[in-house]
Amino acid sequence: MFKSILLLLVAMASIQSGATLAKRLFPVVGAAGTSSLRLFFASLILWAIWRPWKTKLSKVDLKSVAFYGVSLGLMNLLFYFALARIPLGIAVALEFTGPLAVAILSSKKKIDILWIVMAGLGIYFLMPAAGADTHLDFLGMALAVGAGFFWALYIVFGKKAGGGNLSGQLAASWGMAFAALIVIPFGLASAGTALFDWSLLPIAICVGIFSSALPYTLEMFALKSIPTSTFGVLMSLEPAIAALAGFIFLSETLSTLQVVAIFCIMLSSLGSSLTAAKPVEFPLE
Repeated sequence: MFKSILLLLVAMASIQSGATLAKRLFPVVGAAGTSSLRLFFASLILWAIWRPWKTKLSKVDLKSVAFYGVSLGLMNLLFYFALARIPLGIAVALEFTGPLAVAILSSKKKIDILWIVMAGLGIYFLMPAAGADTHLDFLGMALAVGAGFFWALYIVFGKKAGGGNLSGQLAASWGMAFAALIVIPFGLASAGTALFDWSLLPIAICVGIFSSALPYTLEMFALKSIPTSTFGVLMSLEPAIAALAGFIFLSETLSTLQVVAIFCIMLSSLGSSLTAAKPVEFPLE
């Protein structure tokens, strides 16, 4: 199990490092353009590795991966729009409200009220009314919560896509392709021909690898020998990893109240994972 835990920690570090790389592309191609490049190259890499075209899709499987991919694409798009306005650690913490809602709704225990209160406190502490030192863009916060909503749908549709005749690898490959098809038109409308600038190719490929292809693959291997409950507990660390990555690579500093807010949301995620009657998988975003 130690190896699986290590793989998952590397996956989380990878996806947040990829997000810091992506943020460097925003001044050139914008959030929509960056999301398009990420999903396009991630899709190419996954298709080259898993070769999903060799497996014939039934109508049911096609419908499942389509909904899965659309949720994944809109989740990524809204998350990058949020990332353009607020720090990485806060964006990830707010996005966690999506899978957290899935975990709590699937449990329906009395103690879940505590986790709802903790998450609510975390969100409140990020609001301007909570303190003068927050200075967060409200639209950026709303976009991050919106990304969390599509993350929740991604979990629901992902279970359907991976629970049919498709393996997790094939479902992820097809889903990534549908996500790219949904988001690329937004990128073209926003960035235009700047998306085809060859000088962006190295960093765009790195974003695709570190933000999607590598962590998704590592997650699949980790889940083979790690309980879903343990997976959920470890995933609760991701907002902290994101905040650390933002500080190291983007020089994003957080106020004390913002750190407390992230901790509250992490504690809510941790608690819901430990007390859930049926553990809900928190996939990488």
